[in-house]
Amino acid sequence: MKRNYEHAESCEYIHVHEDIVEKVNAQMPAEDDLDDLADFFKIFGDTTRIKMLYVLLCSEMCVCDLAQILNMTQSAISHQLRVLKQMDLVKSRRDGKTIFYSLSDGHIKTILSQGLDHIQEDEE
Repeated sequence: MKRNYEHAESCEYIHVHEDIVEKVNAQMPAEDDLDDLADFFKIFGDTTRIKMLYVLLCSEMCVCDLAQILNMTQSAISHQLRVLKQMDLVKSRRDGKTIFYSLSDGHIKTILSQGLDHIQEDEE
């Protein structure tokens, strides 16, 4: 059955609510910040990076551990870690000759957890 969504996308009566428009415009972040936010969320659009972030949510790990868990090459893991580090989603620490990776802060954990909660909620 085809539905008519024409009215959901446009107003029948053209009238701009200036007070609402002004209030929202005053709260809008700068264009550069919105561009950065879009780039930030693009990182979450890749399944491999999501898997890596979720693994790091569970425990800090070295490249060898990540490669083993995700069944990927160390080279592929290193490439994705570079991207995640550039976006400040992961951090590293050296212990002797080994570099361990973890989520950069609690915000990333919150984003992953809330996203997963949202997806699983839709399945119920």
